[in-house]
Amino acid sequence: MDDVVFIDGLRTQALIGVYDFERTGPQPLVFDVEMTMDTRAAGSSDALGDTVDYAVVAQTIEQLCAGSAFALVEALAETIAAQLLRAFPIRTVALRVTKPQAVPAARGVGVRIVRHAA
Repeated sequence: MDDVVFIDGLRTQALIGVYDFERTGPQPLVFDVEMTMDTRAAGSSDALGDTVDYAVVAQTIEQLCAGSAFALVEALAETIAAQLLRAFPIRTVALRVTKPQAVPAARGVGVRIVRHAA
């Protein structure tokens, strides 16, 4: 069974971008994360150890962004997805990364990827 643990609208900052003006300092990013797993054990036990601690997932994303120097959001997304799959007992991660200030006429631009555990 695949249940979903999610984080919606996680706001953080990262040094990311291709253009010189994007490389002058960190810019805002917004993450939407969906992680699939079987949550029945946690539903029965009511124990955090039987599920994914989304606070720790959020910290992981924030730390990876703080150390980011990627040009592309695709590269940052791949790095984050790989780390989440390694560090947490999840089957799949769907990760949406939005750069809200990248294109002034748009609410945001970015990438959405889906990766599966090996």
